[in-house]
Amino acid sequence: MIGLLRRAAIRSALIAAVLALVGFGTAEAHPHVWVTSTSELVYAPDGSFTGVRHAWAFDDMFSTYALQGIETKEKGVYSREELAPLAQTNVESLKEFAYFTFAKVGGKKQKFSEPVDYYLSYKDNVLTLHFFLPLKTPVKSNELSVEVFDPSYFIDFSFAEKNPVSLVGAPSGCTMNFQRPTDGSATAQRMSEDNFLNGDNSNYGAMFANKIAVTCP
Repeated sequence: MIGLLRRAAIRSALIAAVLALVGFGTAEAHPHVWVTSTSELVYAPDGSFTGVRHAWAFDDMFSTYALQGIETKEKGVYSREELAPLAQTNVESLKEFAYFTFAKVGGKKQKFSEPVDYYLSYKDNVLTLHFFLPLKTPVKSNELSVEVFDPSYFIDFSFAEKNPVSLVGAPSGCTMNFQRPTDGSATAQRMSEDNFLNGDNSNYGAMFANKIAVTCP
């Protein structure tokens, strides 16, 4: 994935350079890849939070780009087996970026292990990466928060309109609140934009974070 993203970044940089030459200003922080996500927060029978199961559907342009050079038995049809090497490359690349998934339990940051049960599917010209991201240590808590975003805002993460997030195996009485970036306060967004314009773009993408909060009795 990262190799593909870097190649896409070079191409986008060339486009930006051309625009600059003809007099158009461009912002450095803007997405080049779009992902639509559906996610599950997974709990063990004892009520401990164990990890996040993601399904990330890439935009059709990136999907087409990523599939270049992959040989298939039937033109336009990609089996899970044929996509396996690309799936492995993708999940291995994600480690450098903390899997774009950030969790806190009881206000304390949690660490994830490497993804498991990963594979790629292809349908309707869209490539989707499926994987389970386990916590290094499952933990019980009545407060859990998960955010999904790219700090650099190179990738734009949005969640599906229908059933974007669900709880799997959560204890009885747990409630979930899901907040899209567009639900955030205008003040916080303006402050983030000001920081970016002042040269601090290290975590610009946090302004576009998808936020999940779970409260259990």
